[in-house]
Amino acid sequence: MYNSENQPQRDIHYSKKIRAGKRTYYFDVKSTRNSDLYLTITESKRMPGESEENPIFEKHKLFLYKEDFEKFANGLTDVLQYIKQNTSKTEPLKDNESNGESQGGTNYTDVNFDDLGK
Repeated sequence: MYNSENQPQRDIHYSKKIRAGKRTYYFDVKSTRNSDLYLTITESKRMPGESEENPIFEKHKLFLYKEDFEKFANGLTDVLQYIKQNTSKTEPLKDNESNGESQGGTNYTDVNFDDLGK
């Protein structure tokens, strides 16, 4: 079976849709040609100013394969724990304070991580 881009379509074994404010997140479990399962996380955001009849959505995808599940889960757990413990602090890290990695722009979005578990 092929999708509209003439690429083989992977079967979706499980899917979870999460609405979070102006964004919608899709967690899709798919399989490779070798029947290994992997996770696709898609963020979809409606672009402002588009017509109601013909909306345009900006989408970003992240592919997570089984060999990275544990490291990803550990990293996400650590970050969420840090956020929960430091919610009263309002100053973001400066570029040189982020474990040696640049934060890039300072466009931050309010995210309620409790919504992700629903």
